[in-house]
Amino acid sequence: MAENQKAAGHGRLSVARTDADGVTVLSLDGEVDHHSVGALARALPPVDVSTAPRVVVDLTQVAFMDSSGVNALIAAHQATVAARGWLRLVGVRGAVLRTVQLVGLDLIVPCHPNLERALEE
Repeated sequence: MAENQKAAGHGRLSVARTDADGVTVLSLDGEVDHHSVGALARALPPVDVSTAPRVVVDLTQVAFMDSSGVNALIAAHQATVAARGWLRLVGVRGAVLRTVQLVGLDLIVPCHPNLERALEE
């Protein structure tokens, strides 16, 4: 598994991107809100219909996410599906889980307990 780490961040959010075996893994650390969501948006791979993007967003280290983060994840999900790819979430818990469940994001984007499970399917 080859790794390509890039860090992007704004304020209270850092994003590490790893590209391995055709899957982009974004590991977020901090809070996703209207001030920091740009770091997440910039880290998402460009959608190319010829490559069927596969993206995992690891939220294990995210303590807070507002509607800005939810909207970014919904947009990423829609873009990847339109390109015949997929988006999966990992480590959704606590306040972030409540937000994800409240808006029904967990009903459209698969949530996995850990990275290994997200990459298996």
